[in-house]
Amino acid sequence: MTSIKVGPLADDLPFGAKITGITWAAVKDNAVRKQIKETFEERGVVVFKNVEATEEMHFALSEIAGPLQDHPLRATMRDKPLVESAAKPDLADLTYKGDIIDANGAVLTAWLPWHFDACYTNKLNRAGVLRPISIPPEGGMTGFADGVQLYNAISPALREKFKDLKIVYHSYLMYMHQRFGMPANHRWLSVSDGVAKLLKRCEGARRSVHPAIWKRTSGEYVLHVSPWQAAGIYGRMNREGDELLEELSQEIYAKMKPYFHKWAPTDMVLWDNWRLIHSASGNDPKYARHLQRTTVQGDYGLGDFEPGVEGHAPPSMD
Repeated sequence: MTSIKVGPLADDLPFGAKITGITWAAVKDNAVRKQIKETFEERGVVVFKNVEATEEMHFALSEIAGPLQDHPLRATMRDKPLVESAAKPDLADLTYKGDIIDANGAVLTAWLPWHFDACYTNKLNRAGVLRPISIPPEGGMTGFADGVQLYNAISPALREKFKDLKIVYHSYLMYMHQRFGMPANHRWLSVSDGVAKLLKRCEGARRSVHPAIWKRTSGEYVLHVSPWQAAGIYGRMNREGDELLEELSQEIYAKMKPYFHKWAPTDMVLWDNWRLIHSASGNDPKYARHLQRTTVQGDYGLGDFEPGVEGHAPPSMD
């Protein structure tokens, strides 16, 4: 009988799980697959330890969460599918080479602020799975923060103000264009040619609208706000609204209990994109950081494009 071991990421975290014992026999076992999916639904983030570090295992673990899709916005992609015998989407290559920030005096690459994926589209993909290819000797961690924990932790006054509000997002508002929640004493020094080209193509894209707070089928409420790419509060795109959204962004940073994953070569991480926000801590530019990501299909049905505003779909770099 195939079995896996499930445990907490840390004793003081209200979310996340660590799973060991993943083998090919395990991922093909229906009972194990059910256990993994239930753990994902309950805990939001699953760290698979000591797994076979191959593309095939990456796809196999991803498909336990659901069918795959191409990510809506991809900065760099491979030229062809990595598993040619099956009609599978490509893996997204995450490198960010040349994107340099001064983070309070530390010069870093591969730094990304807190966000959820594809906030700039009307449909949110269900999940993502990351696998490391090249790991820097220090830094380069991926952070995760739980929207259920955040909903319960923020001030009751802010929670009440945002309970019926929606946030407008725009794919152009990345990197040097970020409007909300940019940490103090952080400034972009340079971006790669690929990012500059991407931002140019994003200028005329349609803006999306998503609720700041939503309710899971479990009954839990989720605070789900991406400071990165936020344009403002829908219907309140004025100074007062901007000040309120900035207040919430800072409250999120102050009240979150994040998990930062330090990568090992045989790790893979699955996270719930409807519940979690995530970030990248950055690393010294002299070291390479290269991850690959799959994207799990889905939509929670609560997003839309901004009504009455024209524009093209968020671009792909294909």
